[in-house]
Amino acid sequence: MREPRAAAVYARISSDDGTALGVKRQVRDCRRLAADLGWKVAEEYVDNDISAYGGRQRPAYERMLADLADGSRDGVIVYHPDRLTRRPIELEQFVEVLTSGGGCPVRFVAGGPVDVGDGDGLLVLRMLAAVAANESASKSRRVRRKLDEVAAAGRPHGGSHRPFGYENDRITINEAEAEVIRALAERFIAGESVRSLATWLDDEGVRTVAGGPWRTTTLNAMLASPRIAGLRQHRGEVIGDAVWEPIITRAERGKILARMEARKTSGRRAPRRYLLSGLLRCGRCGTTLYSAARATTRRYVCLSGPDHGGCGRLTVVAEPLENLITEAVLYRLDTPELADTLTGRNRADKEAAGLADAIAADRGQLDELAGLYAERQIAVREWMAARRPIEDRIAHAEKRLARMTRTDTLTGLVGNGKALRQQWGDLNLTRQHAIIAAVLDHAVVAPGVPGARQLDPNRVDPVWRL
Repeated sequence: MREPRAAAVYARISSDDGTALGVKRQVRDCRRLAADLGWKVAEEYVDNDISAYGGRQRPAYERMLADLADGSRDGVIVYHPDRLTRRPIELEQFVEVLTSGGGCPVRFVAGGPVDVGDGDGLLVLRMLAAVAANESASKSRRVRRKLDEVAAAGRPHGGSHRPFGYENDRITINEAEAEVIRALAERFIAGESVRSLATWLDDEGVRTVAGGPWRTTTLNAMLASPRIAGLRQHRGEVIGDAVWEPIITRAERGKILARMEARKTSGRRAPRRYLLSGLLRCGRCGTTLYSAARATTRRYVCLSGPDHGGCGRLTVVAEPLENLITEAVLYRLDTPELADTLTGRNRADKEAAGLADAIAADRGQLDELAGLYAERQIAVREWMAARRPIEDRIAHAEKRLARMTRTDTLTGLVGNGKALRQQWGDLNLTRQHAIIAAVLDHAVVAPGVPGARQLDPNRVDPVWRL
């Protein structure tokens, strides 16, 4: 098997104290092994503070698999097999990706070489994965059993922060914070909104335990928590009395929950109505603009107060702004500079340039076929039979190139701004938003002139992603 030209280093640790020292050590050891082997490391894929046992999503690992599948990476170095995965089913998926691409070498700092194309090598790797899975399962059972015992006794679990209203031992009441909780409960039961209460806390200079401002989600969770009523919750259910004293009565908690239940909606989510959600910034303070509707007008506004933190001094009507940005994006899709980016012609690596050349050659061949058919030198059946494999090659190459340039959303749209403009109205808002977000990082909207009836294009400063 040939030596890798673009190897991947993968590092992962399940629990991190915030320093990332564990994964840094793994990467350092993997790089040392790569140097000893003479492998060129193309990219380091790191999942910090993420378990490989519970099925949690691992973004870097999944990105590495995608790059291995399309040939962007042709070798793997990992510190130990259990850093790669602790789930046998994931190991089989990893092996399938490697073997489907013709195979590529895998090396472990602690564990030696593994030939996934060899039966004995696969057996060893599967045994190591099974042992790692059993160790994780045993540890998980021990931890759950201990947590069950602690909860049954009404004692608190540990955590990175103490709960608001209690001292570090999680049992002794912090009287100053407890008075705040009692005032919040009383005002909420009386009908005051959570947003208003969060504003009051910030105005009074009351911070969360972490030292940050209050958010409505944080405040909702605290008011609904069984803890402040002296109840022990475990696995989402109240299982009995706690060893700590309550801050509010159980009757008060019942009223809080009743009011929260009454405020719940039907649960139906309104369809997207705003094309540029998350893509606009206030020209005064730089915070994100939010959608807000009046009776007859959709708007983007800068909101102040909890959960937002803007200046509250900028408003822009949605429709003319959306039309302006849409036209700018469609125009940009037709520019040679963007076409070069999307086709990989401005990338230095040979693979991207080769793919771009192959796509151009295949498109030229399609044009030749169309010319032969137009001149009646070939029949329609011959034209269709010859066209299909060429189109399949173009689609496959564009997909690989899009993954390399990280512009999957725009696959097939290169140089097609005019055609896209014609079908733009038929696309749903989610697809339109995805196309715009692939090209536009954000747009800064400056303050307008009071009383102006039309949007001044000079108010809008787009910051392009591509």
